[in-house]
Amino acid sequence: MARDLQRTYRGRAWREEDPADRRGLHEQARTERAVLVASLNCSPVEEADRLAEMGDLLGTAGATVVHRVVQHRDRPDPRLYLGRGRLDELAEWVTENSPDLVVCEGDLSAGQQRHLEDRLKTRVVDRTGVILDIFALHARSAEGKLQVELAQMEYSYSRQEGLWQHLERLGGGVGTRGPGESQLESDRRMIRSRMGVLRTRIAEVANSRETMREERMASADTRVALAGYTNAGKSSLMNALTGADVDVDDALFETLDATTRAFSKDGMKVLVSDTVGFIRHLPHQLVESFRSTLDEVRDAHLIVHVADASEDDEGRAARAAAVEEALDQVGAHDVPRLLVLNKVDLLDEEERDALLHRHRHAILTSATTGEGLDDLRDRLLTTARARWERVELAVPYPRGDVVSAVYAHGRDVTQEAGADGTVIRALMAPADAARVRALLAGGATRG
Repeated sequence: MARDLQRTYRGRAWREEDPADRRGLHEQARTERAVLVASLNCSPVEEADRLAEMGDLLGTAGATVVHRVVQHRDRPDPRLYLGRGRLDELAEWVTENSPDLVVCEGDLSAGQQRHLEDRLKTRVVDRTGVILDIFALHARSAEGKLQVELAQMEYSYSRQEGLWQHLERLGGGVGTRGPGESQLESDRRMIRSRMGVLRTRIAEVANSRETMREERMASADTRVALAGYTNAGKSSLMNALTGADVDVDDALFETLDATTRAFSKDGMKVLVSDTVGFIRHLPHQLVESFRSTLDEVRDAHLIVHVADASEDDEGRAARAAAVEEALDQVGAHDVPRLLVLNKVDLLDEEERDALLHRHRHAILTSATTGEGLDDLRDRLLTTARARWERVELAVPYPRGDVVSAVYAHGRDVTQEAGADGTVIRALMAPADAARVRALLAGGATRG
């Protein structure tokens, strides 16, 4: 009799579990042995890049790749992902070597995942499942944990079919004859209920975030968002720029929660936000769940696109395209960009010159050595100053309230005495300048 196979499952969907029982790939007592499977139709360079990235994802999640199976075809098999011949070879290898799981480089439909698990008799996880597992590992704030769990539930909802094959008969019994409710229907009902609770809690947390966001939006300070491919060094750059203490590690998706810090110079203040890293084909569940966090990118005056200078040109271009796609998804396509090529301490002079030749308007930085940070700060401050309006007002001597307002909201304020009053000059945010002019005009009308 074939052993029952519990389907791959992510998230706390239908029951409250002991935290010790909710272990993802990363929480196992030992490193799990994974078989990496891919069905690809791309160039050899892109293939190597995608397989290497999937290996990095698995390493971050706590698994190591012990075997690879790559099939080249126009599109994955709609039922089995791999062709039958290659799947038979994989099944034989799995039977002989007993890996802990099989991981597909692409995304699987619920049917593909179910058929693969039936054929291989082992746990099968797709790319989205691995990424969700890493997000669960790195979520630290209350909001981040709620967002990850909701994404896990949305992902697992369509995968409930077959999770309880041995309980798929309808309920009933002595005194309870009738159609009853199947285990699958019960699980889905409980998942929907839990998803509703999570959305309510996220909305409550988002209200607090929205209050802080409105305060930043009302402020005249320039908002800058660091965006880029995961592990490009955004958090290290954030720490170096602002003196923040954001967690830094050589791992994918180390930062999930948006962090905002500021730096000032000559009375000019810039708010810098570090956000979740992007990746090729970022799962839509995560984009939706983290939308409130990603608003920091959409609402910025400038997006600093941080790229890894040590990557090869083709890989860097592919990652840049993935970042641009993700920025479009969150509605940030109209926000100006500044390209920063980080980790230049890993390059020699010839490689740096070649980078500058290809990216003439980029800034080369190293968060490790501090190289280029002053240039980056100056560029951000220039952006901040460009948003301010130069104001010159002739203020009658009795109108000290207007002078006080200019000093309170302006930068680089100067004044000189005239025959009938003070000529005051300053840099001001357009909204503040309009208010000061209205204040001056209102006093003149009353006079």
